[in-house]
Amino acid sequence: MSSNETPAPGTWQLDAGSSTVSLGHKTFWGLVTVKGEFRTVSGGGELAADGTARGELSLAADSLDTGNKKRDEHLRSADFFDAAHHPELRFEARGIRPTGDALAVDGTLTVRGTTEPVSLTAHRTEATAQAVRVEAETVIDPRRFGVLKEKSGMIKGDTTVRLSLRFVREG
Repeated sequence: MSSNETPAPGTWQLDAGSSTVSLGHKTFWGLVTVKGEFRTVSGGGELAADGTARGELSLAADSLDTGNKKRDEHLRSADFFDAAHHPELRFEARGIRPTGDALAVDGTLTVRGTTEPVSLTAHRTEATAQAVRVEAETVIDPRRFGVLKEKSGMIKGDTTVRLSLRFVREG
């Protein structure tokens, strides 16, 4: 943690320019990991005086960038994220609570119109009265959301999602 300050209660907004949401997924029978980053992210939340919080994070489905234009177009298609019909991936953190040095985060993730519960552990790596950075890594089974319908065996398994989110206090 870059500071020992306690973040101030109130409304917080995601600093999109200083935040990243990336993913990694093994393809080609687990031999190659495709990595990508969502270029358009937004979000915010509320921090209570007791240290608990709630908030949301939105990712533009058509902003996933893997560094390969043809692959990115395929990922945006109905075969995967179906960005034309489901333009947003959304995580709603309904309960964030301190647990020692970590934060327990419980919420729901909505992808392709399917909402599923997700729990993860996050860590504060920056904390001042006016800015907080939280980092987390979690594993998601994309089949739970209707993503990964590919049957050839080239694309299967779980996706690792890495978050580095910086929030700034409003006001």
